[in-house]
Amino acid sequence: MKVQNKVFVVTGGGSGIGRALVLGLLARGARVAAVDLNPATLQETANLAGEKQANLSTHVANIAQREAVEALPAQVIERHGAVDGLINNAGIIHPFVKVNDLTYDVIERVMNVNFYGTLYMIKTFLSYLLQRPEAHIANVSSMGGFVPVPGQTLYGASKAAVKLLTEGLRSELMDTPVKVSVIFPGAVGTNIAANSGVNIQSHGGQSSRAMKVLQPEEAARIILDGIEQDRARILVGSDSTFMDRLSRLSPERAAKLIYQQMKSLLAG
Repeated sequence: MKVQNKVFVVTGGGSGIGRALVLGLLARGARVAAVDLNPATLQETANLAGEKQANLSTHVANIAQREAVEALPAQVIERHGAVDGLINNAGIIHPFVKVNDLTYDVIERVMNVNFYGTLYMIKTFLSYLLQRPEAHIANVSSMGGFVPVPGQTLYGASKAAVKLLTEGLRSELMDTPVKVSVIFPGAVGTNIAANSGVNIQSHGGQSSRAMKVLQPEEAARIILDGIEQDRARILVGSDSTFMDRLSRLSPERAAKLIYQQMKSLLAG
């Protein structure tokens, strides 16, 4: 589905990949409703939109709260007249610690934002998307959704849940106008750690092996190209593409490779 002249809702639109997606959609001629918990960063996104700001609306909402999500369609439709696409990008990580050291409140927060937030958005907007001649849902999982990342096990579990949710949804909607994509970013230069309340330096410093980090704008370009091509799976970055292949050929080798890269971040 070409995004030009379509209306997209993007969560996490205040920073990182989400901001880049908002600006990328606007540049391609779409109208966008940007959703984020942080009003200040949403305003920064709006300022960066420049002359395209007329095609942008901003909505402050916590996607982990179902009532807040259920209020969004009326706001978006009042501003833009319809909804043609949904990109569930918002997500958080947790401190780089082992499962045994994670508290239940941290576990629940990660699952509520990453999985339930995505689910709430899908359940809330799907009936509107099904009424359109063509529509698209794209959910951001993670490379950590198909290969284990020590110290981010619950994050990975939440993103694996998003992966299976998206794949099941694509099958359920196969004979409808709604196309569905699951997105697997690798290392992208965003502020997800700060937005998640995680101080990486306090958890052992950077990885012992340098990783090639993709810029958010390039990640957004890959994602939007994938949406316009109606691709079922969108791998973002050479690391994601490589680990996807390796994890299929040799899951144990893939797990060991990631462990060697990430073990310095593990606390204790």
